[in-house]
Amino acid sequence: MRPWLTRGLGMALLHAAADTALAKASVYEPTGLLTTKIVVIALLVGAAALWSAIDGLLHREDLGRTWLIAAIVSGPVSGILYVIGRAIFVDQSGTSELWPALTGGAAFTALLVLVPAGLGMIVGPRLRPARPEPVEAAERPARKPSPRRRPSPAPRHSK
Repeated sequence: MRPWLTRGLGMALLHAAADTALAKASVYEPTGLLTTKIVVIALLVGAAALWSAIDGLLHREDLGRTWLIAAIVSGPVSGILYVIGRAIFVDQSGTSELWPALTGGAAFTALLVLVPAGLGMIVGPRLRPARPEPVEAAERPARKPSPRRRPSPAPRHSK
């Protein structure tokens, strides 16, 4: 499976589940969810940043293009999954919710994937501890010969 597809679908599923859970929670507490929304957005940002940082740490190929396409894929897919999840678990909403989810919601989701992924791609490769470069034989410092032990003047006695 393509790496951009796995990342895009994974992030879309994560975002759709978070949006659906927030919609369900807002049914029971319509006004008091500001802190919860902030925490959920922070977790979503952290997930994208962590995943891309791990990709950068492992030196995956073509990270920029992979995460750009993943962000573009995750936006609309997340919108579709959110409308389906909301219709099933929250309030039986119909297809009238699809257009707002595919426009504004998809753009917001794509940005919530792309920006932290970009930061993770910058930070990830820098997390690897530096390995010392192998030194060529000509560049090695000359070693001093170790002093040899002189034999003792008295012979050893064996018992």
